[in-house]
Amino acid sequence: MLLIHCPYCQEDRAELEFRNGDEAHILRPENIAEISDEAFEDYFFLRDNPKGLVFERWRHVAGCGKFFRAVRHTVTDKFVMTYRQDEPKPDQATIEARMAGGAK
Repeated sequence: MLLIHCPYCQEDRAELEFRNGDEAHILRPENIAEISDEAFEDYFFLRDNPKGLVFERWRHVAGCGKFFRAVRHTVTDKFVMTYRQDEPKPDQATIEARMAGGAK
């Protein structure tokens, strides 16, 4: 069973308690009603799908109900780290430290 750390509850919980909320750090267009259909398609539907590290939004639906962000490796499915919605995107040094066995 995969365990996911909720940065709000401060607990590692079973993956069944969580739902993926898509790619993280995507900026919503300022005037979404005025953008072209192509720009809307790009914002709403098109996502990166890299092999390796991805930044995602997750929701602890069976716990606190809050959205948080995670760095996950798509090949191993390992969660490298999780962090609150109000925290900035971690830099490469922080991610590498976590991958080497640092704290959550």
